[in-house]
Parts: sequence; C-alpha cells; structure tokens
Amino acid sequence: MPKSKAQKKEIINELSDKVAKAKSVIFTKFTGLGVKDNESIRKELKTNDGEYYVAKKTLFDLAFKDSKILGLDIRGFEGQVAAVFGFGDEIAPAKVIAKYKKSLEGKVEFIGGILEGKFIDAAGVTVLSNLPSKQELLAKLVGSINAPVSGFVNVLAGNLRSFVNVLNAVKDNKV
Repeated sequence: MPKSKAQKKEIINELSDKVAKAKSVIFTKFTGLGVKDNESIRKELKTNDGEYYVAKKTLFDLAFKDSKILGLDIRGFEGQVAAVFGFGDEIAPAKVIAKYKKSLEGKVEFIGGILEGKFIDAAGVTVLSNLPSKQELLAKLVGSINAPVSGFVNVLAGNLRSFVNVLNAVKDNKV
C-alpha cells in the first residue's frame, strides 16, 4: 500500500533528525536479505549505538537535501538502499556491516557513506571498517604512554634484583 504525503513527510522529518544526530552514515545495498538476517543486523547495530533504516531513495534524497554534502547522489545508487546511522562511535556501523558482508556473501554491499560531513565512496567505507575501534585506539594510546614508565620501573627493579643476587652469592660463599 502506498504511503500518503503525510506519512512521507513524517519519514523525511524522522530521517532529517537522524542525519542531524548521526556522527557517520553508511549506505548499503542489500539483495535477498532475509528477515532473520535483517533483524540480527538491526540488533547488533542497536547495541553499538547505531540504527539500520530502509526507505525509498527519493525519501533519503529529500532528507539529505538540507545537509548539503558534496558528491552525495542517493538516486544514483543501484538497487535497494539502506542507511546505517552511527550515533556513538563513527566506525562501529561500518564494522558491523563489514562483518555481515563477509558472512552473507554478496547480500550486503557498501555503496558509500558520510563521515565528518563529507561523502566517501565504497572503498573508503571498506578502509574505515578495517580501522580499529575507538576503544582499541585509546587502549593503544594508554599503552604507549605507559611504556616508558613501565620500562623505567623494570630497569630499577633489575638493579635491585641484581643487588639481591650479589648479596645472596656473598652469603652463600661465607657459609
């Protein structure tokens, strides 16, 4: 059943709100995706502070019209289009879709995305999906900052260990 103008306007307003709140948007093409797979994608995205939204390309185009993103041509995308909004971590939606892209073999494909107000192509989204998550990067940063301190502590502990070993050797020679 076709949607009325009021329903379409409501969808456009909802999409516009999501576009304004999202830190990143990933566009995917999906063909032959079952309900079970679709729901598992939605569920995993929800746990990663994201949302999977399917609508007609014209509605997406109208919702993104106000954002004035250069290079974005939603009507030019082939097939059925879904937008994956990332509200928390910018990379998480791309990682989730990349995981399903591997497991579903050809049923889900990257078309492009929006990051920091700029359109990126499918190759850019693939590169984005291969980056470590924000938590992993923060952990590596903390490890890098902590490395000189822990190295210094190990050096000092090594000197103490050597001193104790020398004292034990002297004690063993006197006995």
